This record gives sequence, C-alpha cells and structure tokens, in this order.
Amino acid sequence: MPQNSAEALTTQRKTTSRRPAGTLYRGREGMWSWVLHRITGVAIFFFLLVHILDTALVRVSPEAYNAVISQYQTPIMGLGEVALVGAIVFHAFNGLRIIAIDFWNAKYQRVLFYVVIGLWVVTMLAFVPRHLINVFSH
Repeated sequence: MPQNSAEALTTQRKTTSRRPAGTLYRGREGMWSWVLHRITGVAIFFFLLVHILDTALVRVSPEAYNAVISQYQTPIMGLGEVALVGAIVFHAFNGLRIIAIDFWNAKYQRVLFYVVIGLWVVTMLAFVPRHLINVFSH
C-alpha cells in the first residue's frame, strides 16, 4: 500500500498507463499505413527535388542535361520508375483513405487499409508488365 500521495500517484500512473495490446496502432494496419504514407511521401519529395534539379540543367548546359537524361534510360532506372509509380499510387490511394476516415468513421480504417492494398496491387499489376516490356525491349 502506498504511504504518501506521491507514491499513490506513481502507482496510479503505472496501472492506468497500461493499455490493451492492439490499440493505438501498435503493429496494426493503421500504424503500417501511417509508416508507409510517410516513407512514400518522403521518397516522392526527393524524386521531385532531383527532377527539378536535373531539369534545371537544361538552362546551365544542354550537354549535361542530355548526359543525365541518357542515364535515366537504363534498365536500372526503369526498375526505379516502377518503385516511383508504386510509391505514388500507394500514397494517392492511402491519402484518399485518410480523407475518408476524417470525413466518416475511423472504425472502418482497417478495412480501408486492405482496400488500399488491393487497389494498389491491381494498379501495379496493370502497370508493371507493360512498363517493363518497354524498358527491356530497347
């Protein structure tokens, strides 16, 4: 039994700070959605930064611009484009999911996460084969 009010407060904090497993997104769909949304957002930001910088090269030196653009036409960059499109598609669908949760009820967030994954898979299945045929046929 706690002897003073400070000990009682500490004991109360310890017992009230415990939450059941699976709440607050700990390892659940909401947490993974949040993490992937941040990762894809940062990746898209850095792509746009590089894209602006390499496009700005045309004003500095058209030869340098052409050299950089020729490097983008390699199979490795074609695979990078698949990753970029995957990030953009997930980020867009997940953004719509976040809007839906904000407007309606968060109790459907788990189902909507799987809807986002399903839409992402269908979109990527439509894009990837066609894109890779173009990348590896040249």
